[in-house]
Amino acid sequence: MIVHLKKGITKKEYDEINEYLLNQDIKVQDISDEKDSKLLLSGSFDRSLLERIYSFDAVLDAKKIRTPYQKVLKINNEKKSIKLPYNNEINENNFIIIAGPCSIESKESLTKIAIEVKKAGANFLRGGAFKLRTSPYSFQGLQEEGLKILHEVGKKLELVTVSEITSISQIDLFIKYVDIIQVGARNMYNYELLKELAKVNKPILLKRAFSATIEELLLSAEYLAEHGNTDIILCERGIRTFNEDIRNTLDLGGVIRLKELTFLPVIVDPSHASGRYEMVPKLSKASLAAGADGLMIEVHDDPLNALSDGAQSLKINKFHKLMDDLKKASSIFDKKI
Repeated sequence: MIVHLKKGITKKEYDEINEYLLNQDIKVQDISDEKDSKLLLSGSFDRSLLERIYSFDAVLDAKKIRTPYQKVLKINNEKKSIKLPYNNEINENNFIIIAGPCSIESKESLTKIAIEVKKAGANFLRGGAFKLRTSPYSFQGLQEEGLKILHEVGKKLELVTVSEITSISQIDLFIKYVDIIQVGARNMYNYELLKELAKVNKPILLKRAFSATIEELLLSAEYLAEHGNTDIILCERGIRTFNEDIRNTLDLGGVIRLKELTFLPVIVDPSHASGRYEMVPKLSKASLAAGADGLMIEVHDDPLNALSDGAQSLKINKFHKLMDDLKKASSIFDKKI
């Protein structure tokens, strides 16, 4: 609910309505701008509470928000800014590039890839340590040792690190070793994990599930925001459709809609969206044009022998070429790489 307050009210009048709402277990957030004084309320509302709100002299108007998510809803055209290590920032003006292998395979391999990622102009290094695989016989990741390698390489090269968490039991490890904690598509509906991650003082990269609606993705983000963490990065990674020619279908319309509905940054994972490396460059450029705030791209020094997802990983030289193309195009869309 949004409560519009009258102009020129006294501090006593403002405090009076705030105190009443808090006593009713209603959470209150001041969202005033230059034009209006407004309060964003979240909680359980009934008719009697609405009537009581209207009885305060300070109240001009009150309206229920017609969406099930309130904390991540865009109001007053607000835009999220997330500050990160090594003077990096995710905001409306930057187009971030998160790049690296699907799985961390060794320190030597990750270091080689990371050096090239940074040389190409990317400031974020991704790498999986705990891998949720469809087959129990597939490579499951180096786990804690992988996180240690990622942390060491990221710190040495001053790259912001990103890795996927798969269980509540891993949270302490991720707090220690990772800068941005990724929640994968399979865990978007893991609300207990989201509630625990909301207590962590680190940004959360939340991926859309294979068949999730936009509303379901935003409600998952709402779990994080409601429990205390609004440093959320949404990621469109393709949804499952009837198209059997590609791994998933990249929903660029969904990216545009997310940018309209929420103040949170929205990035795209063209690697998982297609499952084919040759499609990644064009999907990446299309994502920039659609208004995304960044990309997550899988890069490997030897894709043919990668332990996971080699078919969708760019070779290092192709990643350099893509970065050059994106830098040329970014200025057209008022973005900085």
